[in-house]
Amino acid sequence: MMITNLTDHIKKFVELNDADIELVNSAVTIKSVKKKAFLLEPDHTCKEIYFVSKGCLRLYFINKKLNEQITQFAIENWWMSDYSSLESETPSNYYIQAVEHSEIISINKNKLEDLFEKIPRLERYFRIVQQRAFIAAQRRIEYIYTFNDEERYRNFSDRFPGFIQRIPQYMLASYLGFTPQFMSKIRAKKI
Repeated sequence: MMITNLTDHIKKFVELNDADIELVNSAVTIKSVKKKAFLLEPDHTCKEIYFVSKGCLRLYFINKKLNEQITQFAIENWWMSDYSSLESETPSNYYIQAVEHSEIISINKNKLEDLFEKIPRLERYFRIVQQRAFIAAQRRIEYIYTFNDEERYRNFSDRFPGFIQRIPQYMLASYLGFTPQFMSKIRAKKI
């Protein structure tokens, strides 16, 4: 079931035949990750990319004030990795942690490169996915600089209402760039 989530997602963007699906299936690893378990920690080199079949992951670092700063979430059908560490093969500064019990599909960097050679259409798929992720990151940066805290929360809750219910309040506050106390005040207003 989980593996079909991945291949179905790929097929939304590029064509895959049965032989392609078999190659993809042979290259991936299926993992069940408990809530709060880590897939990556600082000072370790990231060697995989993760597709969320079920659940939620977060990517974060510890800032100079020793607070968690969440930079990304990944829910069903989203990808996550520390791409800087993965590509440079250097130790990460980030944590990747399960927010919920999660079912993920991982692909090792070397196996991914091998898949690109055997199924060139996969590079197109990943280009499209990465472009969409980049656009979302650009939009988030724009919102941080142009919206006040309440506007950021309102915009996020309007665009992702189901997400608001799944993510602990302190994590959502970190992602949106304000304190959990401010988040409580905003939610008390029933914005």
